[in-house]
Amino acid sequence: MAISNPATVGSAAESSSTAPLIEVRGVRKIYQLGETEVHALRGVSVSIEAGDFVAIMGASGSGKSTFMNILGCLDKPTAGQYLLEGIDVSRLTKKELARIRNQKIGFVFQSFNLLGRTTALENTELRMLYSRESKKGRESRAREALALVGLADREDHFPSQLSGGQQQRVAIARALANRPSLLLADEPTGNLDSRTSVELMEIFQRLNTNGLTVVLVTHEPDIAQFAKREIVFRDGHIKRDDIVRSPQVASEVLKTLPKIED
Repeated sequence: MAISNPATVGSAAESSSTAPLIEVRGVRKIYQLGETEVHALRGVSVSIEAGDFVAIMGASGSGKSTFMNILGCLDKPTAGQYLLEGIDVSRLTKKELARIRNQKIGFVFQSFNLLGRTTALENTELRMLYSRESKKGRESRAREALALVGLADREDHFPSQLSGGQQQRVAIARALANRPSLLLADEPTGNLDSRTSVELMEIFQRLNTNGLTVVLVTHEPDIAQFAKREIVFRDGHIKRDDIVRSPQVASEVLKTLPKIED
C-alpha cells in the first residue's frame, strides 16, 4: 500500500537548497542554581542538513540533553542563535514556539507516554487535537502513521495489550502524525531489548530514507552506528563530529538476531 511520507518532507527538502534544516550558531546555555551558574552549553555551533540522520552522544552532564531541548524548542539559549528552516526560533515567543513544536517537530522519548485508557489510534491522534484538522482527517493521518510503523492491525489495541516495542511504535506514529520536518528521539531504545531496539532503528532508517531528518540521543555506541553522523558532547562543547562511514543497516542486522518468543 502506498503511504505518503510523514513530512512529506517537502518543506525540509526545499529549504535544504538554500539553508541547512538546523543551524546553531555560538549557542550558550547557563542555568542559575542559587548563586551558582551552570554552563550547560559553551558556544556550540553546528549545522544539520535536511535528510540527515544524526546520533548525539555524551556522558551525563555533557550538554547533549540541553542541546536536544533547544533543538526541540523546549528551552531557549542564553546566547547565540538557533535557526530551524531559516527561522530564528531563539527569538520567538512561547506561543510561537508551541506552534513550531506542533507543526515542525516530532518527539519520541524513552518513556512511551501513552494514555492507558486510549487506543493506539486515539493516542496517535493526540497531537492533532490542537490543529484545525477534522476528526475524519485526524483518523486518516493517524492510520497512515500507524501503518508506517507496522501497526495497522493494532489500532484498536490499548497500551496494556501491546508489547514495549509496539508501544514505542505508537509513540513514533504519534510523532509522525503531524508530518514534521524533524524527528527528535531521546533515548528511544532505553527501555527495549536488543532485537526490539534494532527493529526501532529499522523504522528510523526507513523514515530517513524517505526524507525525514532524524536526530537521536543515545548512550549506546551500537545504536549510534545506525546513524549517518555522530556528534559527541563533552563539558558543554562538541568534542567530536564525525560521518559514520559505514552505517549499520538495521534490516540486515535483524536477519542475524534470534526472534524473541512471546
